[in-house]
Amino acid sequence: MAKIVIVEDDPMIAEIYKKKFSESGFEVLTAVSGEEVLNLAKKEKIDIILLDLILPKMDGFEITKNLRSGKYDSGIKIIIFSNLNQAEDKEKAMNLGANGFITKSNYNPSELVAEVQRLSSQMDEQKKNEERIQNHENGSEKEDGKKRILMIEDEEVFLDMFGGKLKQDGFSVTFAKNGAWGLREALRGNFDLFIVDMMMPTMSGEEIVTKIKMEESVKNTPIIMLSASIDKVIEKEIKKLDITSFFLKTQITPSELSRKVTEILSQ
Repeated sequence: MAKIVIVEDDPMIAEIYKKKFSESGFEVLTAVSGEEVLNLAKKEKIDIILLDLILPKMDGFEITKNLRSGKYDSGIKIIIFSNLNQAEDKEKAMNLGANGFITKSNYNPSELVAEVQRLSSQMDEQKKNEERIQNHENGSEKEDGKKRILMIEDEEVFLDMFGGKLKQDGFSVTFAKNGAWGLREALRGNFDLFIVDMMMPTMSGEEIVTKIKMEESVKNTPIIMLSASIDKVIEKEIKKLDITSFFLKTQITPSELSRKVTEILSQ
């Protein structure tokens, strides 16, 4: 049973969320202030903190910074839950160490539980990927000579279609299902090619590519960008990012993508 701390200073809202999460099998604790949640993080074995940004005395940003200071369990998943949903708010929270960001107004209580469960599962998968990469770097995995591809994509249908075909054709494929996660994986520098979707949660494909191109260790790694739809003006702007290839998802088959990857990595 996962233990979650709901940090919300409105007692009525906190009680509604507590009831919904409890009904879904979570062990639920509540906190109304930064001091209270930090005390709980010291005393309890917590899996998830659902954290509002607007709180008395200590806001969610400062709480996140404290939780990631090294004094608390680094395995705690911090999910921001706030109506402060500007891009700079999300970026600041993620840079401070939050694992996810949910906009309050977009979810009713039942939908919130489902989204937290989805994000938690995604984070567990990310951790497994990181452990596998670390094992590979340490030589504890057998070197199989496969070319390594990072696919930054959040839609399961395309992960299955394109990723499945690439694996079938002998590539080692790692998946990242949101932009911030994908960028962290990319900057490790362990991949031979990146496949990046333009529209991603937490960080767009354009932002990911721009940041990759700023890093000396990975800036020359080939990049294929994909998009479900795009107009000609934006397409021209994307190609200025110095990517290797750009394709519309609806106009390329898994076999064609795999052949293009093979062609790029054979050069």
